[in-house]
Amino acid sequence: MRNSISAVTVNVLDYEEAIEFYTKALLFTVLEDTELTPTKRWVRVAPPNSTGASLLLAKAVNDLQQSRVGDQTGGRVFLFLYTDNFAEYYDHLTANGVKFVEAPREEPYGKVVVFEDLYGNRWDLIEPRG
Repeated sequence: MRNSISAVTVNVLDYEEAIEFYTKALLFTVLEDTELTPTKRWVRVAPPNSTGASLLLAKAVNDLQQSRVGDQTGGRVFLFLYTDNFAEYYDHLTANGVKFVEAPREEPYGKVVVFEDLYGNRWDLIEPRG
């Protein structure tokens, strides 16, 4: 038996602004954008050429869901994004207004920096040691 996680839900306030951020600032690709109802869509994005899980951008529709937008993990890093070219990707993120919460640093596992998405969810950008 082979199992895998196919998607992780990210609560967003607006589909279009979320798609714009993930595709322009993070260079993700829209894998699917299907209208389910007049107010609900199935929107999946992922880094180009990724073989891992995608993100399901889910519009928050009630007070409880809206309270989780931008803080899905209580202030901890939520997602980990690996790159094979830290300097180039870091420069792209910087040029696109991505907010960093620290300076890049070296760790035993590689180069890393924490950044926030458009709603404040924290991410680690990591270039693993080869």
